[in-house]
Amino acid sequence: MDFIDQAIQFSAKAHHNQFRKGTDLPYISHPYAVGMILMKHGCTEKEITAGILHDTVEDTSVTLKEIQEKFGKEVADIVEGCSEPNKDLSWEERKQHTIDYLQTAPIEVRLVACADKLHNIRSISHNEKTEGPTIWNRFKRGKDDQAWYYQNVMKSLEFQGGFPLLEELKTEVKELFS
Repeated sequence: MDFIDQAIQFSAKAHHNQFRKGTDLPYISHPYAVGMILMKHGCTEKEITAGILHDTVEDTSVTLKEIQEKFGKEVADIVEGCSEPNKDLSWEERKQHTIDYLQTAPIEVRLVACADKLHNIRSISHNEKTEGPTIWNRFKRGKDDQAWYYQNVMKSLEFQGGFPLLEELKTEVKELFS
């Protein structure tokens, strides 16, 4: 079994009984979608694997050590780069950390982070169209703060130079927040 298949099984178990914010959609749909976006963009097996695993350390009991043992240091490093720091920090501090880090992050981390943000934006956009503006109540911060975050993430992702996946994110962010 290759790393991608192993990552799908591992992530499905780790995210068992989790759901997307304010929905009954199984959470695992998000890591799968991130992996599919990365695959569509011709990313490497390690980047796709990390995309599928990107939320396991942040949102489950899985540790970076487990990721490294099962999938190797490169995948673990990408997952770590896509994970927010200490959950005890405020929303603003965690988001600012991500914005700052992505400016100098390796391209592998920027690709996975971009695919993650792209799928999140597509999901939010779809939900806003089908359910209306009340969807913003699901989040710790409302639409204006989310706009600030995503616009600054885009600037950080582009800091070292753009890439095709980032152009998709820019289009979706502009459409949602304009």
